[in-house]
Amino acid sequence: MSVPQLSIILPVLNEAEGIAATLDALAPLRAAGHQLIVVDGGSHDHTVLLSRERADEVLDGPRGRARQMNAGAAVASGEVLLFLHADTRLPPAAGEHLAAALAHGAVWGRFDVHIEGRSRWLPLVASLMNLRSRLSGIATGDQAMFVRRDVFQRLGGFADQPLMEDIELSCRLRAVRRPACLRARVVTSGRRWDSRGAWPTIVLMWRLRWRYWRGVAPDELAKAYR
Repeated sequence: MSVPQLSIILPVLNEAEGIAATLDALAPLRAAGHQLIVVDGGSHDHTVLLSRERADEVLDGPRGRARQMNAGAAVASGEVLLFLHADTRLPPAAGEHLAAALAHGAVWGRFDVHIEGRSRWLPLVASLMNLRSRLSGIATGDQAMFVRRDVFQRLGGFADQPLMEDIELSCRLRAVRRPACLRARVVTSGRRWDSRGAWPTIVLMWRLRWRYWRGVAPDELAKAYR
């Protein structure tokens, strides 16, 4: 099964510690002809320098994950856009998994996630995240969302908001078609849970999501998150 051309878009900010390893892990996909786009949001470390020789495009974008991902999508040439966090690794044969989903009629989707970190609660967090996503049809950025470029463009891309941009886009995509929930797992860093504590982070994220569904403005939620 042929894999459609991918444009892999990474929004980054001060990721010098791990960006080389992240991009090196994507080198086989790049060698196979897929496009790798890094969009920097104003790093003051060596993120940009380390990215230049490892990506096809390194852009200086406006700060904000949604804006950075939209900037990357604007220069993408691939048939499918894959949005990847800088601390997340794709599973082996990610392209083949994605191609199979598209061949069965998917226009967007995400991978299951495994979270690496110190807390013993992280496997439970990941399992609940995957289950919630499968039941709700809502994907998060940690799960490496992918979407056909023409569908993304038709919907106008990510909303210009500082938080919950992945949930907002998922809601609009879900109205087009249910997502492909791939059981192959991306591996993402648990640094957020490790630095803040697993349970405080879990409570914070559920509280933020609840307030978002209640109509609280993303700008206000972003202040609480930070």
